This record gives sequence, C-alpha cells and structure tokens, in this order.
Amino acid sequence: MAFQKAVKGTALIGGGAIATVFGLSQFSQYRNKHGAFVHVQAAEAVTVPLKNDFPTREQQILALKTTGEFDVLVIGGGATGCGCALDAVTRGLKTALLERDDFSSGTSSRSTKLIHGGVRYLQKAIMKLDFEQYKMVKEALEERANLLEIAPHLSAPLPIMLPVYKWWQLPYYWFGIKLYDMVAGSQCLKSSYVLSKSRALELFPMLRKDELVGAIVYYDGTSLGLSLGGNTHRHLQILHIDLPEGRATTLRGSPCLLSIDLFDVKAKCVINATGPFTDSVRKMDDEEVPNICQPSAGVHIVMPGYYSPAYSIALENLLQRFELLNQQAGGGALPAPQQKKTPRFIYGEAGPQRPWEGYEVKAPRFLLTSALLWSGAVRRGDVLAAWSGIRPLVTDPSSKDTQSISRNHVVTISESGLVTIAGGKWTTYRAMAQDTIDAAVQEHNLKAGSSKTIGLQLQGAEDWSPTLYIRLVQDYGLESEVAQHLAATYGDKAFEVAKIAQVTGKRWPIVGKRLVSEFPYIEAEVVYGIKEYARTAVDMISRRTRLAFLNVQAAEEALPRIVDIMARELNWSEQKKKEEFEAAKKFLYYEMGYKVKSDQLTDSSEISLMPSDIERYKKRFHMFDKDKKGFITILDVQRVLESISVQIAENTLHDILNEVDLNKNGQVELNEFLQLMSAIQKGHVSGSRLAVLMKTAEENLRQRGVISVDRSGGGL
Repeated sequence: MAFQKAVKGTALIGGGAIATVFGLSQFSQYRNKHGAFVHVQAAEAVTVPLKNDFPTREQQILALKTTGEFDVLVIGGGATGCGCALDAVTRGLKTALLERDDFSSGTSSRSTKLIHGGVRYLQKAIMKLDFEQYKMVKEALEERANLLEIAPHLSAPLPIMLPVYKWWQLPYYWFGIKLYDMVAGSQCLKSSYVLSKSRALELFPMLRKDELVGAIVYYDGTSLGLSLGGNTHRHLQILHIDLPEGRATTLRGSPCLLSIDLFDVKAKCVINATGPFTDSVRKMDDEEVPNICQPSAGVHIVMPGYYSPAYSIALENLLQRFELLNQQAGGGALPAPQQKKTPRFIYGEAGPQRPWEGYEVKAPRFLLTSALLWSGAVRRGDVLAAWSGIRPLVTDPSSKDTQSISRNHVVTISESGLVTIAGGKWTTYRAMAQDTIDAAVQEHNLKAGSSKTIGLQLQGAEDWSPTLYIRLVQDYGLESEVAQHLAATYGDKAFEVAKIAQVTGKRWPIVGKRLVSEFPYIEAEVVYGIKEYARTAVDMISRRTRLAFLNVQAAEEALPRIVDIMARELNWSEQKKKEEFEAAKKFLYYEMGYKVKSDQLTDSSEISLMPSDIERYKKRFHMFDKDKKGFITILDVQRVLESISVQIAENTLHDILNEVDLNKNGQVELNEFLQLMSAIQKGHVSGSRLAVLMKTAEENLRQRGVISVDRSGGGL
C-alpha cells in the first residue's frame, strides 16, 4: 500500500512538471543548436595569441611594474579569477591577474571537483515553480558540456550510484533523476538506470546489505583545473586600492612571502574575484559597505581505494546534494540522527582522468559517524587526508530580501567602479567570468567585443587523445601508470614533462623517478611545476602534485626530495630549505589532517587490550628485545631482519621507529608498542610500518624455527 501511494504521489507531483520541464528544455535545446555555429565561430575568432611559453616570474613582475595602465586587473587566482582573466585576454583587453598565494590555493583546490547541474536546484525549480532556479540548473548543465569539450584531458563523465533502502524511494528517485536527464537534453552524458540489489552489492560489497532495495546510477562530470593566459602573478599581496574620480585605478602591491618590494599598478577596471575574501577587498574600496559573503564550510576526507571498486563509481545520498526527497521523509541510505544532510562519496574515475588517483573522497557533515553506517568496516585510522574548504555563498545586495542566500553568482559594481563577482560554483566559472567581463566592459566603456570562451580549448587539449599516454610509454619508456597520469594532467604538454624526466638506470621504466612509490608523480613534475610558477614546497605538494590531498604521510615522505629539487632550481640557501620544509610540514599538520591522524597515537593513549592479546604482543616485542631492556632500537630491528635475510636502509628504519617513538628518545618502549597495537585494534591507526614489520618477522622466524647459536660441549 505504501509503495502504491508513493508511486501515485510521485505521478501527481511530477505530472504537471514533465510538460513544463520538457517544453523549457526543448526551447533551450533549439536555442543551443542554432547557436552552436556562432559559438564555434566565436572561439575561432580569438585573435590574441595565447602564449605557450611561460615567461619567468621576474619578467612578469617587471611587466607589471612598467606597463603604464592595464584595461583589466583581476584580484584572485581561483577558478573564477582565472576565468575572468582568460575571458578578458581573449577579447583583446590588456589584462593582469594578482593572487596573494598560489593559483587555486583557496576554495578552488578544496572541492570534490564535480561539474554538475544540481538536482537539488531542479527540485526547487519544480516544487516552487521558480524559473530562476531552472535557468541556473540549465546553465550549469551547459557549462558542464562545454568544459568536457574544451578540456577533455582534465574532465570526464563520472558515474554516481545512489543506494536505495526503502521501496517507495526507488520510483521517487528514479523520477527525479530522469527529469535531470531530460533537462540536460542532448547534453546528457549518459542515461541513468536502475540496479537490482544483487547487482549493487556485486559492485559495492561493502554497502550495508540489510534493507537495501536497489540503486540508481546517473552521470555528472569531474574536472581537475584550469589553464589561462595573460600577465598573471602569484604570491603578490594587494595592500591598498585607490579608486579616485575618473575611474583611474591604482593598487599598491607587494610580492608577499618572496620579497618586500612595494609598487603601484594602474588599471582602468579592477575586478574582485577573491571568494571568501570578497568583503575584505570591497572594504578596501569602501569601509562602510555591508558584507555580502556568507562563508559555508565543507569538510572532506580521503579513504583508501579498497572502499570502492577498482573501476570506481560514486556513491551519494540524495539528501546531501540531491534533495528530491522531502526532508521529512527521513532515512535514505544513511540515517543521520540530528542531521538533515548526509555524506557523499566520490571515487576516482575509471579512465585516465582521475582527480583522486583511485582514492575515495568523502565529503561529510559528520564524517565517520555516518560512514560507519555504510558497512561497519570504516576505521578512523584509514583516513589518509582531511581538509576543509570554504564556499563563499552570497546575499544579493540588490535583492529586497537581503538576508536570503543566493545559490547563483552575483556581479556588483560599487560607486567607485570596483567590479565584484561572488558566489556561484566550480561548474559555472566560465559563465561567471563572462558576466563579470560583460559588466566591466559596459561600466568602464572598455573597447572589447563579446565573450569568445565557449568552445575555446584550454591548454593541453588541442592534441590530446585518450591514447596519448601510449606514445609516452613507447617514445620515452615511462611506466604506463605514470604516462596515464601525465596525459590526464598536462594533456599534450605531457611530452614536455617527459623530455626532462631523469633516467632511472633500470631496465624498466627507462625514465621517470617517482617521488613516492605508490603514486605516479615523478621528479620531473617538480621541475616543470617551477616553470608553472610554483615557488614554495606547499605549492608543489598541494597544487602541482596534489599529494597532500591524497595521503599526508606520502606527502611528508616526498617532501625532502621536493625541497632538494626546488632548492637546486631556485638557488635556495640552506636556511631557505629549512624554512620551506617546516612550512610544508606545518601545512600538512594543521590544514590537511596530519595532526588529527598523528593524535590518534600519543604517549597518553589508553591501552585497552585483552590479557591474552597483551601476552601475545609482549612475546612479539621480546623477539626483538632479546636483552629484556624494555625497549628496542634500530640495532635490535636490524639484528632480527638480518636473521631472516631482509635488508632495510638505516634511515628508513629510523623513520619507521620514529612513528611509534612517542617520547622521542630514540627507542620504542614496550608501553609504546602496546599503545600502538591497541590503537590498531580500535581502528584509530592503520598502515603502521613497525607493526607490519614486526608481525612479518615473527611469522618468518616461527616458520624457520629458532636456530641456536650457543656452543654445546665445546663442539662446533
């Protein structure tokens, strides 16, 4: 009966909506098809040459100082700011971009990299007959299609699986997702479909099995990053904005972190594209202006790849981003006490475009508490990295209801002429940039035509193909995994990285020394990253390789080699190397979740083991502590390893023991070892090298049997 009512209700709710949505979609498709040729012409009409070669930072700083006046000066080097710079450059405007830190160092680098229309907004459009919400969804879907076309090496379709745990939800969710397909029209990536319970469990055996009804799979997209041209500057602090009458704009700048040189930059128009810092820049122009930015935090954690299938698919609960279901209906796949929104799971894509390299990204409101409801096997110690990103939602200052949060982007112009772009999302960065430059051109009477960025391929896309990585393997002798990574990250520019890759000295691979063994990042990328204006170790581990976002421990292991390479290329002193190393460790510790991970094992950690477990672990410990000292050192470990014919470098052994040496006295005491094993049992710690090493050694010795080396009766 409940199922019949649900189906009937679904039909009643959607009956009138189908015709409306279908009509709007057909009209939009008609407009898009007839405008497609114009879009192609616009892209081909770009007459400003986009440089393939990178000028040095010093050359760019000089150009910034010596250029009399720019047409457009963009503050902020995130997705939106870069989009604005690219849009302005392709219109023939003399453009500069200033960024306080590094490209995409803020919100743009701390998202799940989804490019999507937003089923949640479609639900609001239908339920509230809100045409503005519908236009926002339609615009996002159009931008999704455009991004997949202009950056095929960085973007790819992403399957998303929605587990269903109530019978009535199956038709309800199916109807909502089919509407989403319908709105996308010809730009629908792939048609959604239903999976049976058995098939869903076959793909995801770790799903909670009880009460599972089935699943629905639909497709959105994922994208890694942007490419742009123009006079762009990172690590440059804006200290002051002066907008006098006549709209001649002066900024006082300083290359922060790298020097203390102060200079002025003049431009006809300044664009504020600073995300969460929107209001800070607006108040440089007018201290009395009211705030419009409403920051919203989103927390992400990365889990090992074994939580998802090898070819990967994404799991989401509709209540998180796709609220087709009334919030009072409850449940879904993840019941969430005292929470209205639930976590979502994003998995690395199957093809070469894998923003998370096969690891799972989880974007929760209440993290592992709810994740445990999936299968009961999720452990805190499995968290490889964790970070928070700030989404800069805005209130529209022109709206009558100034307290309402706008889910769309807002372009405002101050009395003095400062153009501000705020709100929006990753997917619509290009449309946001177009609206911003349109407003700037009109307000400041700039001589420029219409936007030319629809269909304009981003750097690396021109000669890219899905099989490009094969040429890298054949021509340069790179590992297949490394070649796929390079092709998916740099597109046709991957050959430039391969050319500077070092010879390994091995039979295979011929070139390409990895920074860490389990990831496809190679040393040549550090050198190329410097060419792409990386100037700090943090730039390299977080935005040129993304190691910090994938595994903080792996990032820390790669850090010494990264710092050495950067020091060689940038002529760092020993003091500078030390400063960069410490700054990067601090970044990993406080911003990427290493502190939380390391805090799981401290000298005050409780030992909660069964007596039998304590005895078992004591025996294992004493196999290394032969002299019953109560602690083990590197020499003890080396002695045992030699007895089973295993060799590990001394510096590696030092790192292994240091992970467990809680009081940092150069030795691992029995109590510390028991604290480690207790934390492992509770799931707070995983992947401990010392624990695995000692267990393996114990098993090897037991299989071989203990061979006495004592003399007997004076004999041999």
